[in-house]
Amino acid sequence: MNTRINRIAFVAGVLFALGLLLSGMTDPQRVLAFLDFTGRRGPWDFRLALVMASAIAVAAPAFWWTRTRQRGLGGVTITLPARTPVTLRLLAGATIFGLGWGLSGLCPGPALVGAAGGNAAIAGFVLAMIAGLLLVDAIHRYIDRT
Repeated sequence: MNTRINRIAFVAGVLFALGLLLSGMTDPQRVLAFLDFTGRRGPWDFRLALVMASAIAVAAPAFWWTRTRQRGLGGVTITLPARTPVTLRLLAGATIFGLGWGLSGLCPGPALVGAAGGNAAIAGFVLAMIAGLLLVDAIHRYIDRT
């Protein structure tokens, strides 16, 4: 692969990880305080809403650029997937993701950053996440064979 593209991807990954760390998205308690609108965990933490809004503000122009030019900043041709209708499989996956996020306060990106930082509890979450991915893959292979 092109080394320029590798460097761009590496820098983007480092910036993403730093953003997760600085915004507190690697702290499950902060995420759970954001998700708890009832106030059982204390006052609602609105800061992650600002993080999400700023992520949309950064991503929207990048998606516009890619859709109009069919190329990324590195010059590589990019084809974004077609928009498809909402399916039962999509709804089920979104529901499982949301339940996992709400129960643990972690989603995959922040979990990987937290585990890389040496947090043993988060590393356990990452191992469970990998086991879940492998299980779903095995189920799909089984269904495809029948």
